[in-house]
Amino acid sequence: MVERADLDAVAAQLGREPRGVIAVAYRCPNGEPAVVKTAPRLPDGTPFPTLYYLTHPALTAAASRLESAGLMAEMTERLGSDADLAAAYRAAHESYLAERDAIDPLGTTTSAGGMPERVKCLHVLIAHSLAKGRGVNPLGDEALAALADDPALAGILDAEQWR
Repeated sequence: MVERADLDAVAAQLGREPRGVIAVAYRCPNGEPAVVKTAPRLPDGTPFPTLYYLTHPALTAAASRLESAGLMAEMTERLGSDADLAAAYRAAHESYLAERDAIDPLGTTTSAGGMPERVKCLHVLIAHSLAKGRGVNPLGDEALAALADDPALAGILDAEQWR
């Protein structure tokens, strides 16, 4: 069960009531929620394949800056030429699907963020890495490494973990 105080904090971060939250998946070092785990179906029954959702405004803004800088295209290009990276990214996708399907199978092989063939959303990949820890999603880890020294994320991100 998610604490009401956490749902209130996430609502303040998002500027709206969160939907389908089943857990806080990552907290900033200061204790604030930053990633939530959401049910594969929203309360109204709508499928929602994004298991991990980035909520902290500073992290979402930082992810958007990386996207605007072209990091997604660079990562997608590397997936086509680096077999080891592609295999690790596919493993992240399969892990994501297995975890989501254990909660409520959606009957789809779509996970999130463009996995496993491309990078479509760094917010999702960063959320996945923060929720599961380093070593699960290689491109989420890379994005976090790119943000590790961002002064706007001091106190929000454990920089040492992602360098």
